[in-house]
Amino acid sequence: MRIAILKERRADETRVAASPESVKKLVGLGIEVAVETGAGEGAAFPDAAYADMGAQIAADAAAALKGADLVLKVRGPEPSEMKSLPKGCVLAAILDPYRSGAEMKALAESGVTAFAMDFMPRITRAQSMDVLSSQANLAGYKAVIDAAAEFGRAFPLMMTAAGKVAPAQVMVMGAGVAGLQAIATAKRLGAVVSATDVRPAAKEQVESLGGKFVAVEDEEFKEAEAAGGYAKEMSDAYKKKQAELIAETIKKMDVVITTALIPGRPAPRLVTTDMVKTMKPGSVIVDLAIDNGGNVEASVPGKVAVKHGVKLIAHHNLPSRLPADTSTLYANNLFNFVALLFDKEKKALAINWDDEIVKGTLVTKDGQIVHPNLQDLDTSKSAAPAPAKKPAARKSASGGAAKKSTKKAPAAKPAGSDSESAASARPPASAPSGAGEAGGDKGSGEAPKAGPKAEEEKKNGD
Repeated sequence: MRIAILKERRADETRVAASPESVKKLVGLGIEVAVETGAGEGAAFPDAAYADMGAQIAADAAAALKGADLVLKVRGPEPSEMKSLPKGCVLAAILDPYRSGAEMKALAESGVTAFAMDFMPRITRAQSMDVLSSQANLAGYKAVIDAAAEFGRAFPLMMTAAGKVAPAQVMVMGAGVAGLQAIATAKRLGAVVSATDVRPAAKEQVESLGGKFVAVEDEEFKEAEAAGGYAKEMSDAYKKKQAELIAETIKKMDVVITTALIPGRPAPRLVTTDMVKTMKPGSVIVDLAIDNGGNVEASVPGKVAVKHGVKLIAHHNLPSRLPADTSTLYANNLFNFVALLFDKEKKALAINWDDEIVKGTLVTKDGQIVHPNLQDLDTSKSAAPAPAKKPAARKSASGGAAKKSTKKAPAAKPAGSDSESAASARPPASAPSGAGEAGGDKGSGEAPKAGPKAEEEKKNGD
């Protein structure tokens, strides 16, 4: 059996689908691994590191794909790459199917058996393969680090001979994997942290990490968690009450981090321009959901903009800003998935099509789009860049293209997006008035512990 590891070709993607360590484990199973030259450069994995672990270094993608039974990637292949995929091969990647109808159709027509890693079912047995959790966890950490770098003050309380430095007030909107890690990271830096989410289970998780929980806790709130641990769509009346509460709370904040996603739908709008105007000069907002349309009305995709005296950080593909660690965790996710599909005795793929994990992630097979949640997919739509918003007054940083969401929410099992969120970015994957998650989680071990119920809850998705 031969596995091809390809170099990612999207402008904002620095991750790679295999680490030298995961290659070592694959080779140990008796699998031939071909790594396209330069595939790991963005994650600081040189060709020599792969070769030392037993991989063949292919001169280009075509050489890596020659004779490949299984192709591993971070993101789905672009149209130019699909033409090179061997007919009948198996592909595993973060495919973002709900926003990539045209790509799903093209994969099916090319005869590829494709697995969407961002559709990993939310079951205990699949935790080690949950790419949305692994990517969203690091995205939540990075969001706080980026905010601290742009914030013009210190995070912790300091008592000095020259006077007192007050601690930063941080609010996290969405307490899934990315949100919980953001809370934990901000607390470690010494900030006073508040958090909001529409899922009742999130309250205990937030408080166990030392955060203050902010939400309208009425009867609708008590029933706000959908199957699979995701936040469900809330009524307009609840959204209004929650928005009023958040508007009052946000005035007091120095840093706001938004992580809210609803699987298969555009990211909910949590922070309006009017709210931004009420914040203190020098405040910072990080919009983790920008690849799904953004939680913040004033965000500029891929930029750090300053509006009304507030810095708005909206980097694309946040997991890709920590490529060494996110690649390592993603590679481990993929290795565990490959091990599920592989027969160690026959040294070949032996896919059990009735396995719950296989059925949950399989999107194309035998020339058809087969996943039950994709039967109404609009295959004319591609994950194309979103229209540019009005330019910011001052900006820095850059990123890839934002994507437009086109389809309705999935049923309970498939994870939406992380990350990304993640991810998928998603991804990378972890709700309308401050919940949901840019990523996803089900207690996979990467996220910080969050109280006695944290392992029981199907923590929500990026």
